[in-house]
Amino acid sequence: MKARLVWYDKVHDREDNIREIKIWRVKSTPDKPHGYKYSLVYIVNGRRVIGYDNAKGKGDHRHYEDNIEPYRFEGVDKLIEDFYSDIQRYREEIL
Repeated sequence: MKARLVWYDKVHDREDNIREIKIWRVKSTPDKPHGYKYSLVYIVNGRRVIGYDNAKGKGDHRHYEDNIEPYRFEGVDKLIEDFYSDIQRYREEIL
């Protein structure tokens, strides 16, 4: 099965921060049993402060500032919801 892009969105906000979401449907593998490859990133002043991805060999995980932790993938909608929640929390913390 060839990877099929199912979601792409890139937005620059008023402060020129970047929010980018890329999600592909892929063949289920031990590394991606749910059948999705994804990369969600929030960049502030040229620095990734939030990220969700499942790069080959690394499994599902989340970046929040300098911390990396496993992420439990529960579906695309939940993934996007968690990403936006982290952005909101981050913005509240820095204001």
